[in-house]
Amino acid sequence: MRIFTFIWFGQLVSLISIWMTGFALDISVFKQTGSATQFAFLIITSTVPLVIISPVAGTLVDHWNRRWTMIITHLFAGISSLILILIVTSGQLQIEYIYLRNIFASLIGAFHAPAYKTAITSIVSQEDLGRASGMVQLGIGIQQIISPLIAGILLDFIGLKGILMIDLSALIIALVPLFLLRFGEISQTNDIGENVHSTSFWEKIVYGWTYLINCPGLPSFLILYTIYQFLIGFVSVLVYPLILCMTTPSNLGKITFLGGVGMLLGSIVMSTWKYNLQNLINLVLFAMSLSGLCIAFAGFRPSLIEISLSTLLFFFITPVLNGLVQVFFQTRVVENVQGRVFALTGAISGAAIPIAALFAGPLADYIFEPLMAFDGPWSKELVGQLIGSGPGRGIGLLFVIVGFFLLIIPLIGYQFPTLRQLDDGNRI
Repeated sequence: MRIFTFIWFGQLVSLISIWMTGFALDISVFKQTGSATQFAFLIITSTVPLVIISPVAGTLVDHWNRRWTMIITHLFAGISSLILILIVTSGQLQIEYIYLRNIFASLIGAFHAPAYKTAITSIVSQEDLGRASGMVQLGIGIQQIISPLIAGILLDFIGLKGILMIDLSALIIALVPLFLLRFGEISQTNDIGENVHSTSFWEKIVYGWTYLINCPGLPSFLILYTIYQFLIGFVSVLVYPLILCMTTPSNLGKITFLGGVGMLLGSIVMSTWKYNLQNLINLVLFAMSLSGLCIAFAGFRPSLIEISLSTLLFFFITPVLNGLVQVFFQTRVVENVQGRVFALTGAISGAAIPIAALFAGPLADYIFEPLMAFDGPWSKELVGQLIGSGPGRGIGLLFVIVGFFLLIIPLIGYQFPTLRQLDDGNRI
């Protein structure tokens, strides 16, 4: 764990600086355009390239040294920051450059993420995988709390160029342990029935998919997790409008901070919790159901207290759930093919979120909000009496529906024997 701790700290510093840069660039776009559509396009340019390139990236990572893959991706990220610094200095920053930066960062992440995840498997013992995954989630919780706060303050004092300089400096901290420590070597022999030297690149990509779909229970688990991500996509898009319909942007910031605290606490639990590896499926399904309850509770009444408590608990559960899912794949999939499997599962489940975003806005604006308006057809019905009517109540009803599905889908999924059999704790 000592080697991993050094690497984790460097990655944490880099992650914080990257999120600070992203936050500052988001603000720059919104200030320049005042357009929610332009702002939403930032999400598209950040996610779609990742989804498209991930299967190829995962295949390459499976046959590259993970340490050098991480080093190279950090160096490319540094080049991206340096180019942006030069553009900002020249006063020529345009929105198109920010979109290009997001695309480039997304492509870099497609290689860095599987390299980092699979490197963990080679660094720590199987018994410490849960702790390591919890530390990764802890880093995400830390950056969610402090990155927007620090970036918001520094943006007024040192501007976008200063934040980009910090990002470039943080790169050095991330690179030092990667250069000093040795890990992530790839064996030239393969124990999964694949010919390492004779198969073509395309055959290696196909093999990752074949491995995934032929493992009993793994396709069922991936489908379940993708449905979960799809439903969470609705929440991600609509949670800010829901809150802003009942309170001020200042209170929205406080609730977001509270969510970061919940994620931090959940990450600490995940990194210290000693759980049974043979009970992962039960824990994942239980966490999904709890998430559904939180979402439904948040939408049920226009109450700041209720939505604050729901936010705290939901973000407490999130790193635990994500950590368990990561450990699940790390312990069930052999190391030689983990890069491809991580990339494929990330691409499939990750694609669910932007797809959900395409439906969430129209459903809220044109169906649920009109139904639950003060003079809407459902405002005087039982549902209106239960959850209230007026601005935001249509989104609240959508939250209740999403929460209900998140509650029952894991219960339905557990009825499939192939899914239950995955809890034997053995690699497939």
